[in-house]
Amino acid sequence: MAGIGNLFCGDDGFGPEVVRRIAAAGNLPEEVRVVDYGIRGMHLAYDMLDGYDALVIVDAMPVEGPPGAISVVQVGEADLGTGDFDPHGMAPVAVLASLRDLGGQLPPTYVVGCRPLDVGERIGLSNEVEAAIPEAMEMVRTVLREQIPALAQNGTR
Repeated sequence: MAGIGNLFCGDDGFGPEVVRRIAAAGNLPEEVRVVDYGIRGMHLAYDMLDGYDALVIVDAMPVEGPPGAISVVQVGEADLGTGDFDPHGMAPVAVLASLRDLGGQLPPTYVVGCRPLDVGERIGLSNEVEAAIPEAMEMVRTVLREQIPALAQNGTR
């Protein structure tokens, strides 16, 4: 599980905050690895070369609905295109697209996204996005429950 976002850009810090809270709450299958990648795209790309069976990304993204709306999207190779990879940034599509160039393969990938209200320079989430965190945590757990049992037989990490 990968939390993605910049803590210094308001609601863009949604992903890291959700994965931190999930990790603190515990009760995850031992096969699940939880990492706050922040804006370290190259780190995520290289970690994915280890051959994970599934990836759940938590990120702020322009989902339908008002600020704080949560959505789950499955991402496949066809969704990635080529994307311009910036080794010092975190554009998830570009990071995932770079896996091919690095010799890796995209595992089944799910994005739990939240519509941000404000991604301007500031620390802290808006009230709307902060209020959406419990729902996002439950969505992540739902994705894990639905995916991990089948994948765990193959050594899911």
